[in-house]
Amino acid sequence: MSIDPRAALSALTTALEEHLVAASARRGEEDPIVEATFLGIIDAFEAYEEALFDAFDEVTPLVIYGEDGEDIDEDDEDELESDEESEAANEQ
Repeated sequence: MSIDPRAALSALTTALEEHLVAASARRGEEDPIVEATFLGIIDAFEAYEEALFDAFDEVTPLVIYGEDGEDIDEDDEDELESDEESEAANEQ
């Protein structure tokens, strides 16, 4: 059973607000509260995206990137390589 897209959007908005509060009160480079709220945004976004797709066969233009770049598709990789090659050629 999927959730209502409005409820999922509300949860995503709340997750973003919680992250803002945590970031503004950060206690060091690796604050566990900031990390938890960061992950909360990812979970809430994925739930919203799924609810949106289930209800309307629609998605957002947003993508969550992993630290290792696992979500970058081949076209993006080719574009990044091309940009890097152009920058290297301009530096010479």
